[in-house]
Amino acid sequence: MTTGILLHQRLGHSRRGQVAISALCGLSLLGVAAGLALSWRDSLPDPVATHWSSGDGPDGFMPVGSFVGVLVAAGAVCVALFSAMGVFWGRGESTRRLSAAMNVWIGGFIGTILVGSLWVQRGLSDAAEAWSPGWLVAAAALGPTVLAVIAAMLVPGDPPAPATGPVDGGAARTPLGPGERAAWIGRATTPRGALAVEIGIALAATAAAVLTQLWAMLVVPLLLALLVLAMLSFTVRVDGAGLTVRSTLGWPRTRIPADEVVLASATTVSPMRDYGGWGWRVALDGSGRTGVVLRRGEALQVDRTAGRGFVVTVDGAAQAAALLNTMAERARAERGTGPDDGR
Repeated sequence: MTTGILLHQRLGHSRRGQVAISALCGLSLLGVAAGLALSWRDSLPDPVATHWSSGDGPDGFMPVGSFVGVLVAAGAVCVALFSAMGVFWGRGESTRRLSAAMNVWIGGFIGTILVGSLWVQRGLSDAAEAWSPGWLVAAAALGPTVLAVIAAMLVPGDPPAPATGPVDGGAARTPLGPGERAAWIGRATTPRGALAVEIGIALAATAAAVLTQLWAMLVVPLLLALLVLAMLSFTVRVDGAGLTVRSTLGWPRTRIPADEVVLASATTVSPMRDYGGWGWRVALDGSGRTGVVLRRGEALQVDRTAGRGFVVTVDGAAQAAALLNTMAERARAERGTGPDDGR
């Protein structure tokens, strides 16, 4: 078990360092925004406008110090939550990348909201005269997204961690002759009911932008549409290389090498109970297992080395698991089997 223990320790130190850096970046963005906002205190009305109704001017006001404090505190809490996700659940690279991206994005988003909403009020004696910054939400959503993508890309992938022990003798297998090749291909899709709800939300956001004439808000349904397309359908493939799960758009995607598969099995998934929702999710049980959860029911579950795990909801999961176990066994035979199971 020495290899497995050392790998756990290396991944643990690595993810704590990665999370700490991304958290520092997110908090730094908040700090810079807060410092800039407070430097404008003498040129801002007192109180400042903090909320705008649809086209009727500001309808919420607050002292500038309180406004800055509330937004910074909210951002810091969000960074803490996403950092905890990365530290405690970030055994796989996808979770660590999500944690890093969200830490940076939330700092940029709240910082942009803070600076943008106060910038339009500089030089005013009465905050009620402030015009509505309709572009602000779009800028706050899109601008930090670039930084978030960069942060995610800078998070290194998981180091190779091939298993060296045998696959569980009781695990299902697909009988194949020496040198015989095989592949299994399935498709994970979003149910029509869930798709209808997602389309309805996007249409409602579009209608809200049109009715309020806040045209910059059209970026919201655009982002929702891209998210729906990305999560609409995934191709699931098992072959000699291992498991590949890829969105119809090409991203997101994940690949699990056959030599890192400890055990593949069929399971049953309840999206809300087990993962807190639908989409690319992290398990709620603290295992750090990630997955593509598009519906309730049958799913392929893969236990990997270093305590990692992955699940994808797909029909024919038992057949996929049996073939993946066979391919995992072949990968061990090609490398040689030792006493350490590599977990």
